[in-house]
Amino acid sequence: MEEKVLIFGHKNPDTDTICSSLVKEILDKKNGESDTKAVRLGNLNKETQYVLKYLGMEAPELIKKVEEGQKVILVDHNEFGQSVEGIEKAKILSVTDHHRIANFETAEPLYYNAKPYGCTSTILFEEFKQKGLEIEKKEAVLMASAIISDTLLLKSPTTTKQDRKALEELAKIAKIEVNQYGMEMLKAGTNLEDFTAKELVNLDAKSLEKDEIKFVIAQVNTVSIQEVLKRQEELETAMNEEIVKKGLHIFVLAITDILDSNTEIMVLGEKSEIVEKAFSVNLENNCAFLEGVVSRKKQLLPNIDKTIGNEELA
Repeated sequence: MEEKVLIFGHKNPDTDTICSSLVKEILDKKNGESDTKAVRLGNLNKETQYVLKYLGMEAPELIKKVEEGQKVILVDHNEFGQSVEGIEKAKILSVTDHHRIANFETAEPLYYNAKPYGCTSTILFEEFKQKGLEIEKKEAVLMASAIISDTLLLKSPTTTKQDRKALEELAKIAKIEVNQYGMEMLKAGTNLEDFTAKELVNLDAKSLEKDEIKFVIAQVNTVSIQEVLKRQEELETAMNEEIVKKGLHIFVLAITDILDSNTEIMVLGEKSEIVEKAFSVNLENNCAFLEGVVSRKKQLLPNIDKTIGNEELA
């Protein structure tokens, strides 16, 4: 029996990563490609658990590494630092992503579908359409959930007209009322009390690098920033452990209020002044409030990237 082609998103998976992996497998099978299998690179957050429970689906299998030559398909990421151990020697067949392209190189040509949409599942929705494949309720719920998650119910600045159109059509197929289902799903993801501080700072953390500056931007969603800040001391201990472990220059924990669309950032590391310059703020007790900021991809990362690249910092 031929080895399966593994489909997966990034480490510390969010709802788009898990749902897009599952949807990509469904899409491939409907397109006559039966050798693919969705897997995951980390534990599910409570928001994603809500989606799978709603559908009565099992979580994809957890993998820790891939062997040399393993055929893989990447969704919702491309940077090797965010991918599985062994990715450098895997055979990457295709990528479907909505992030920047960085630190990515392959030995052979591949299919690469990248669009600046709010969600990877919006790209997969278009692939269903382009291939003339039927979208059934299960994949409609998965894709709708991913779009709701990544765009914060279409309120994030990453939201595009393509995301809005896709969600409108998917909601009809899924037979869900977007705002009601979406708020229940998002609120499920804000229940953080069961997580240790270490789990919280790694729940949705992206490892990044720019001009030899290594940094992490982690994000947690909440309905009460102050409730999360009550745990600041233990969160900072966990962040410092990650800084030492990974040799980081900066660790940013973004605590995002999904109701008011604001973020409090907690910042540690020897280069934390980069974050202050990036957002024209002064950190007080290692924290700063960023009004109207909700998106790591479109607001947090670009500002930090641009500031690191500013020669005046040298």
